Amino acid sequence: PATLGFVASPRVGQPASDPALVCRSQASSKALLDWIVANGAPKQAVTLKSVERGGRQIDVTVADRALKAGDIALRVPENLIVTLAQIFECGDASELLTTNKLSELAVLTLYLCYEKKKGKDSAIYPFIKELDRQAARGSQGAKSPLLWGVEDLELLTGSPVVGEIEERLHGIHREYEELDLVWVMGSALFRNYPFEMPTEQFPFEVFLQAFAAIQAATVHLQGVEPSMRFALVPLGPPLLTYSSMSKALIKYDETSKEVQLAVDRDYEPGDEIVAWCGPQPNRRLLLNYGVVDDNNPYDKMAVTITIPNNNDDLFRLKRSIVSSESLKLSTNQTFQLSASKPIPEHLLPYLRLAFAGSQEECERVNFQDDDAIVSTENEQLVLSALMAHIQNRLDRYLTSMDQDETIITNPDSTARQVVAAKLLRAEKAILLESLGCVADRAMKGSTVGMLSQEAYRGVKIA
Repeated sequence: PATLGFVASPRVGQPASDPALVCRSQASSKALLDWIVANGAPKQAVTLKSVERGGRQIDVTVADRALKAGDIALRVPENLIVTLAQIFECGDASELLTTNKLSELAVLTLYLCYEKKKGKDSAIYPFIKELDRQAARGSQGAKSPLLWGVEDLELLTGSPVVGEIEERLHGIHREYEELDLVWVMGSALFRNYPFEMPTEQFPFEVFLQAFAAIQAATVHLQGVEPSMRFALVPLGPPLLTYSSMSKALIKYDETSKEVQLAVDRDYEPGDEIVAWCGPQPNRRLLLNYGVVDDNNPYDKMAVTITIPNNNDDLFRLKRSIVSSESLKLSTNQTFQLSASKPIPEHLLPYLRLAFAGSQEECERVNFQDDDAIVSTENEQLVLSALMAHIQNRLDRYLTSMDQDETIITNPDSTARQVVAAKLLRAEKAILLESLGCVADRAMKGSTVGMLSQEAYRGVKIA
């Protein structure tokens, strides 16, 4: 049943480097490339190469010839990409479905599940077979943590991604329970399938496997109709390697009716082709694609501060200040710590306002100057509380950065262990940088100290 969910694995005891596996990989890759050309695509400047990642054999898109920056490496005709527009041949139908508690990904997943059951009779069989081969793995060899077991999820202890995984799983389960609605509303499409209704045909575990595989393979096209925003593109992800630093973007070209990728650098034959994945933090990359980018400039850690509502004049004053036209903040405000901005704009003034104990202190808060303290006591509260919060978050991790580094460089580590260690290392680096910047301020002013719970005055930092 697992193969219905686009998840395939080597037989027990069969190593990823087994010649039989490599041979099957080459056959699958050739079938996909031949299918693309046979269905009207021009000869591609890319091909597929089988590589071993984390003990698994996966395919990656590589240059088939030398490429210069600006060359179009990937050209896939519109008739070969899978979108809601192609599935329903009617934008209204797809829009109707996705406004009834169902995401585009859920509908795409259901469609591909039924197409998978058609076997070789499916018009997109070679594409589905390649998705099967990838087994929902990203270019670093790891699956989305949506499919990890309890023991593997413990590798992520301390990271906010754990809560995001749980939230995403709950969301997928809610959508699964709505799938029969798609069957009814999309009867013109699904009557072509001689199978049972979705929840009778596919157990939740199978649908989840398929959802993770489709999620990892989906391209978000810009500047197109809503029914084409989410697209499955042959030779695109997960075969294509994502990079946060790349400037190459997969685009839809209206003139040629193709999805194209123009490369942003020179390539030699056999080099892995990379594309921009959008401004996503590493935990989102891991959750969606099973990858972590060591050089991700968009990585960040959220800090949420809540100004307590004591239903008094002081709270109303604080609320009026943060919600002013110049700030447009709220009394429950999230700030993003990052490598480039360890102490983001407005964080310190906001905390000074949150801890202000009088109208005079509130009015002395200056959001235009991070160095403008309100009072020595207020500054001690602000810096000590922020340091305690960051240190508490660091203490939640089960490993040190040195241990993370050992896992990453150990050739015996699994792909999941490596991506988990990379994520934790990146998160800790941000938190440690922020902690250092706050500590420097505290030591200069000799304002560091331990705080009792009462000293927080109801202010929450999460």
